[in-house]
Amino acid sequence: MMKLNKLNAAVLAGLAGYSLSMTVATSAFAEEAAEENVEKIAVVGARGAPRSVTSSPVPVDVLTADDINGVASSDMNDIMMTLVPSYTLSRQPISDGGTFIRPASLRGLPTDKTLVLVNGKRRHRAALVQIGGSGTQGPDLATIPAAALGSVEVLRDGAAAQYGSDAIAGVINFQLKNNAEGGSLSLDAGQYYEGDGQQYTISGNKGFSLGDDGFLSISAEVTDSEATYRGEQYCEGWFCVDDQSEQYIADAEAMGRSVHGTDGEVQPWGQPNYSGAKVFLNAGYALSGDMELYSFANYSESEGDGSFFYRYPNNGTIQDLREIDGTIYSPLEKFPGGFTPRFFGDITDYSFAAGLKGMAGSLGYDISGRYGYNEISYTLANTINPSMGSASPTKFHPGDLSNDELQFQADFTYDLAEYVFAFGLSYMEESYEISQGDEASYAVGPHSIPDPYGLCSRVDNGFGLATDEQVATAVANGLDCSDSSDPVYQAVGVGSNGFPGYSDEFTGTYERDSYAVYGDISGDLTDALFAQAAIRFEDYSDFGSEVVYKIAGIYQLTDELALRSSYGTGFRAPTPGQQGTTNVSTRLPNGFPVATGLFPANSVVAQALGAEILKPETSTNFTFGLTAEFDSLTLTVDYYHILLEDRVNAISTKTVSTDPTSGEAYDNYLALDAAGVVGANTIGGVFFFQNAFDTVTEGLDVVATYSMESDMGDTMITASFNYGTNEFDGDPGDLFNLEDRFDFENGTPSTRGVFSVKHSMDDFSVTARLSYYGSYENSNGILTDESGDPIGVAQIQEFDPEYMFDLEGTYFINETLSVSLGARNLFDNYPDPGTIGETCCGRIYRSDSIVDWQGGYYYMKLNATF
Repeated sequence: MMKLNKLNAAVLAGLAGYSLSMTVATSAFAEEAAEENVEKIAVVGARGAPRSVTSSPVPVDVLTADDINGVASSDMNDIMMTLVPSYTLSRQPISDGGTFIRPASLRGLPTDKTLVLVNGKRRHRAALVQIGGSGTQGPDLATIPAAALGSVEVLRDGAAAQYGSDAIAGVINFQLKNNAEGGSLSLDAGQYYEGDGQQYTISGNKGFSLGDDGFLSISAEVTDSEATYRGEQYCEGWFCVDDQSEQYIADAEAMGRSVHGTDGEVQPWGQPNYSGAKVFLNAGYALSGDMELYSFANYSESEGDGSFFYRYPNNGTIQDLREIDGTIYSPLEKFPGGFTPRFFGDITDYSFAAGLKGMAGSLGYDISGRYGYNEISYTLANTINPSMGSASPTKFHPGDLSNDELQFQADFTYDLAEYVFAFGLSYMEESYEISQGDEASYAVGPHSIPDPYGLCSRVDNGFGLATDEQVATAVANGLDCSDSSDPVYQAVGVGSNGFPGYSDEFTGTYERDSYAVYGDISGDLTDALFAQAAIRFEDYSDFGSEVVYKIAGIYQLTDELALRSSYGTGFRAPTPGQQGTTNVSTRLPNGFPVATGLFPANSVVAQALGAEILKPETSTNFTFGLTAEFDSLTLTVDYYHILLEDRVNAISTKTVSTDPTSGEAYDNYLALDAAGVVGANTIGGVFFFQNAFDTVTEGLDVVATYSMESDMGDTMITASFNYGTNEFDGDPGDLFNLEDRFDFENGTPSTRGVFSVKHSMDDFSVTARLSYYGSYENSNGILTDESGDPIGVAQIQEFDPEYMFDLEGTYFINETLSVSLGARNLFDNYPDPGTIGETCCGRIYRSDSIVDWQGGYYYMKLNATF
C-alpha cells in the first residue's frame, strides 16, 4: 500500500499542474521512465483502466479512446453527455449563438464553472457568451475531434486551489494521442429515422517519429450534418398560417421550402445544418535523458445555420408604413408569405502551446506558454431592418465576436521522500472583442419613430421634413392625420430583425490580466491515510485578489475498501465577455415577438435600471465518498455539496413599455430614454447579468465497473448514476421572478443514469447502452393576489422519465479493418410534448430539454488501424 500511496502523491502533484498530460517521446529518457509512467497512467487514465480511480482522494472518471469511439457522435459535447451522467447539455435551435456553441453543465453547474484542459493546459474560451441563464462563456468542446484523443479525465470535484478560477464544479482534461507510428482512419455515416439529418464524419490520426527521440501525432476530422425538422405548421391563437388565403399559404410554404428545405412549414425546429474541419497536432522531443520539449496546437473552421421565429403580418415587425409621398409600404412586398430570419455563424478556433519539462535531481519542472483564439462571425439573411422601410436590404453582417488568451506558467514538483511538494506561478492576459457590423444592421431608420417626415406634425425629426407639395401628395394618397391608427404613426424596430448588429456604441475590447501562485503538498500521514493540502493566491486586474485552499484525503479501511473526502474553497472571476457583451434579440414571452436587450451590468442602460457592478463568485465544496475494489468489480460512491455565493445569472427580464399606464414598465422606458438608448421606444424588455443569488448544489455520483472473462468472450459492464439538485440558499429577491425560480430548481432531471455492456468474442463485439433521464417540471405564468403581488406559478407541467437505448455491433474483418452498424435511440423515444409556456409556434418538444428530441438515428462506421 505504501507504493500505491506514493503513486497517489505523484498523481495529485500532477493535478496541481505538472504531469497530468505527460507526453512520452520514444527516447532513452522515455525508456528509463517507462515503468514509472505506466504506473502513473494506469492510475489517471491509461487504456483499459477502470473508469473511476478508486485510490484517488477525489472522484475521477477516466474515459479511454475505446469509450470515446464507441459513441455514435462526432460532437465532443454529445460524447461527454453520453458517458458522464453528471454532464448535460441541450439542443437550442433558436438561441442566437447558442445554436452553434451549446451550453452544458457538470454536476448541475454551468460549464464556466468547469475548467477544461488539453494535455493539462488550460483551454481557451469560446467567443460566445450565452445571453440567458448564467451567461456561460466556456471552451467549445466541439472544436476537439475524437480522433485526437487518447483519453479524457473528468475530475468531479472543486479544484480551484490547484488550477484557479473556473474549477468550481470540476476539471475535464483531454489527453491527446502521442503515437510515434501507426494511425487510424474512420468513415461514419448515418441519418435519423425520420429520413433527415444525414451526417457523415471522416476522421483520422497518423503518428510520425521525429528522429529516434520524438514523435508527431496529427489528427484531423471533417464532418457535415444536415438539419432536422421536428415541428409542425405555425398555427397559434394569434396567427395561423393555415387560416390565411390560398395565395398567402402558397407564398408562406414557398418561403419555407426555399429557405429551410422543409415541406413548407414556416417555422423549423430541430438541429441546425453544421459542417466543420478540425486539425490537432501533438509533439514531443527528448532533448536528453531527463529533459523533454513538447508542443501541441489546433486549428478548426466550422459553420452552422439556424432560424429565428416566423414573422407574420401585424406582429410588430411586418406593419404598414407611410413613405414620404404618402404611399403605403409593407414588408410583405419583399416577403409575401411573411419571413423567418436565418442566422449563420462561421467559427474559427486555433491555439498553440509549447513547453519544456523534465527532472533536475529531485526537482521536476514544466515551463510553458500558450495562446488561444476563438472567433464567431455572424450573418443574418431572409430578414429586414424594419425601421429602414422599403430601403432595407434583406441580408446583413451584424458583427463579430472574438476571445483570445495568452498564458505563461511554471510548475514544479519536489520529491520529499514520503511527500511530494508542488508549487508554481502563472500569468494570463485575456481579451474579448465585439466588432462592428455593417451599417444597415444597426441603422436607425426613419420608421423607428411615428411620423418621421413630419407629414402631420410639420416638425423636422432628423429624417428630412416633407415639403408642402409632398404633404399634399401624401394626403392624395390617403394620409389622414386625424386618424391615430393611420400608418404614418406606426413605429417599428431598429436593426436587422432577429439580431440587430453591433454599432460603434456597443463595440469595443474588454481586457484584463491576472497572475497566481500556488503550493500543494501530498503524501502518506500513516500507512492507511493519504492526504493532500493546496493553497492558491490569485490576483485579477479587474477584481482584485483572492486566496483559496483545499484539503483532501483517502483512508484505506481494508485492502478493498476506502473512505475519501475533500473540502475546499473556490473563486471564479466573471469573464471579460460576461462584463462586456450586449445583445438585442427577439423573444416570445406571450407568443408575441418582443425585442429584448441584454446590456452590460456597468452600462448606462443597466445602471439606469438598478444594476450593480459584477463581482467574483465564491464557492465552498465538500465531498465524501466510498471506494471499493473486489477482484473484477470497482465501485465509487461520492456525495458532493457545493455552496456557490454571489452566483452570476441573468435577471428576470424587466418589461419596457411606452404606455404611460403600464406602471413599472413605463418607468423602465423613461429610464432608458433618459439614458439615451437609441430605439428605446421599440424595446420591450431589458435584462443584464448580476450576482443575483446564492445556491446549494448537492448530489450523489455512483460509478461501477465489472469485467468478466469466459469461453464465450470478454464482457465489460459499466453503470453510472447521478442524482443532483440545485436550490436557492436564501431569497433571490426581486431579480428573479417566481416562474424563473421554479424552473431553475425543477427544470432539469435530477436523476440521470447510464448502463452499458460491451461483449467481445472472436471477431465480433457488441455494445449496448441504456440512458435514463428522470422526471422534471416546467412552469408558465405567475399568479397574483388582488393587489397584484405574485403568490405562485400559474401552470406546471411534469415530464415523465425517459429511457433511450443504443446498440452497436462490430465485425473485425482483419487486424486492420472493421465495420460497425448501430442505432442511437434504437426504439425512437421522444420526451413528452410540451403543453404550456414556450412550447408554441410550431414547436412540439421543449427545445431546451436535455432529453434528446430528435428521435432514432442509425449509422455505419468503417474503421482502419495501421
